[in-house]
Amino acid sequence: MNESPIHRHLDPGDSLGEVLFGLIMALTVTLGARLAAASDPLNVHQLVVTIAGCNIAWGVIDAVFFVLGGLFHRSQRARFYRTLKSSSSEVEALAALEEEFGLEDEPLAVGVEDRATLYRAMLAITTRAAPSRAHLQPRDFLSAFAVFLLVSAAALPAVLPFLLIEDPDLALHVSNALQVLLLFLAGYWWGRYTDASPWRVGLTVMLMGVAMVSVAVALGG
Repeated sequence: MNESPIHRHLDPGDSLGEVLFGLIMALTVTLGARLAAASDPLNVHQLVVTIAGCNIAWGVIDAVFFVLGGLFHRSQRARFYRTLKSSSSEVEALAALEEEFGLEDEPLAVGVEDRATLYRAMLAITTRAAPSRAHLQPRDFLSAFAVFLLVSAAALPAVLPFLLIEDPDLALHVSNALQVLLLFLAGYWWGRYTDASPWRVGLTVMLMGVAMVSVAVALGG
């Protein structure tokens, strides 16, 4: 499978999360507007500004937290390796490696002897290597930009119907339907990277997304 430009900087699971986050946020706004329009006239300009503003703002916030999260993870891992090198015995070091890099959740049955061989090889490499301090790298900023683009761009399907259709009510219906469809497509796209059926994943993501939006709207979000 060819790697997309986004996935050069983001894991498919991370990119799915960012797309869903942006779609759910925009859909929450438009569904909330649909309920409000039952009593008050729909202010299209205000709605478009709200959708775009929310997604852009959260795109920035999410990008910053993504970078901080990655830096924290690398710093935590560097601390682990330094602690590992100061272990009092090989048994203690191997136990720490097994706890840190457990294979219980891996979809691959690994025998006891193979596990022992793997952890001994990791310990040998760690013993020879010198852990470096975690710091920001150029790929962090590229990943942050990708996060920002995904969350911000998720507002476009919600906004475009209002720019192309004169009837506000019809535009709102089209906007909501388009976003629900995109929830399915995002899940289908993600499913192609897994061992699950893309159709099943797409339907699951769509239903979960609509459910989360419904809860958010019901709670006044």
